[in-house]
Amino acid sequence: MSLSEGFSLDDIMKLSLKQDEGKEPKVEDLAQKLRKLQQAKRALEEELLEAQTLKDNLHHEEENLCAESFQLEVTLKEKEESLRVLQFKCEEMDQDSQRQQQQSKQKEERVEQYRCQIQEATFKHRKTRMKFENQLQQLMGQHKNLFAMFLPERLPAEILTAENTTAQLLKAEKLRMEQLAEQQQDLSDIEKISRPIEIDMELLTTEV
Repeated sequence: MSLSEGFSLDDIMKLSLKQDEGKEPKVEDLAQKLRKLQQAKRALEEELLEAQTLKDNLHHEEENLCAESFQLEVTLKEKEESLRVLQFKCEEMDQDSQRQQQQSKQKEERVEQYRCQIQEATFKHRKTRMKFENQLQQLMGQHKNLFAMFLPERLPAEILTAENTTAQLLKAEKLRMEQLAEQQQDLSDIEKISRPIEIDMELLTTEV
């Protein structure tokens, strides 16, 4: 692992081994080794600072991720609740749609029934109207005949005919009355004749 440019842990190990061999180190060597050790310390401090900074960044990122995960869980629960509500509404809408379809079908059946009733009533009305028109035409024909019969020009002849018919009817009525009177007289005479015979029959029955 590199600590700084031109200096590594291997160099530190070499310096230590040279010291262990029993040779008297020079001041320049010691100063150079001290400088290298100071550089290594600074490099280690920098790397430690970078590591701490990275750790802090990672910790901060972890906190952000945890917060985001919590928020996502809350959002997920809200979405699930919204989904349940939407599913419930969809079920209600489906039920309403089915009820509306059933009601629409019933209304269509009623409309068809009313249409048939209207057609039947229209047919009856047309039939009644035709019958009325025929009767009206007959009445108009009779009216025309009566009007033609009782025209002022024909009135004297009609009156004369009516008078002759009345006279004939009166004569026939008088004749019938006379015949009826004769029949009543004959019946009365027959009763007068038959009464003594009935009395004699009663006397004969009594004597016997």
